[in-house]
Amino acid sequence: MDRTQILQQFSALSPEAQKLVAELITFLGKQNQRPRVVQKTKRIPITEEKFIGLWQDREDMQDSHTYVRNLRQREWA
Repeated sequence: MDRTQILQQFSALSPEAQKLVAELITFLGKQNQRPRVVQKTKRIPITEEKFIGLWQDREDMQDSHTYVRNLRQREWA
């Protein structure tokens, strides 16, 4: 599709649709102007994540297989 066809199709749109197309073009133009910044994060071992050991004191979860099996039986029955 060449520019002439694009302009013809744009001109045939309703004013509301033309406004939407103009907003989309503005949005896409801004996306292309932004420099992409990639932040490097400090990697920590998964064993040091805060969620590790979150449920270690729960007596009902000592045997995870039994816990999940019972949970499924209750919920899916």
